[in-house]
Amino acid sequence: MFRKMRRFKQQLSEEKCIQILNEQPRGVLSMIGDDGYPYGIPMTHWYSEKDGKIYFHCAKEGHKIDALNACNKVSFCVTDTGFRRSGEWALNISSVVVFGRIKTVTDEDKKREICINLCRKFTDDENYIRKELASAFSRVNCLELEIEHMTGKLVNES
Repeated sequence: MFRKMRRFKQQLSEEKCIQILNEQPRGVLSMIGDDGYPYGIPMTHWYSEKDGKIYFHCAKEGHKIDALNACNKVSFCVTDTGFRRSGEWALNISSVVVFGRIKTVTDEDKKREICINLCRKFTDDENYIRKELASAFSRVNCLELEIEHMTGKLVNES
């Protein structure tokens, strides 16, 4: 169903893909938007090692939610910051592309876990996290991406 990577020598292991998902704070979630146009939007994410799913938080309504209600198939792309080899100008970048289906998380305890873990990607200030949950949790929507296919690749920009 999913294509094999054409340049397989550049393919990353599943472990490296998961490392990138864990370490990088955001990626681009792509879906089918209005009138069949692609719609990609930067999103912060949390990869759960426990269940192998990717979680997001967002508003309860808008273009993204309308698109996901029409078609729950998505792709999510995350890149690392890259590195340069000594004496080279080109950047070497690792990327991960995930394909899967997304759904709204309805369980309140799971939503709280998602929000806390998303916050912890950016801060370890527990007081800030508690304050943020108290003021915004009732307005937040959480999404769960079930991974159907994942590939990673190391690319040299030259």
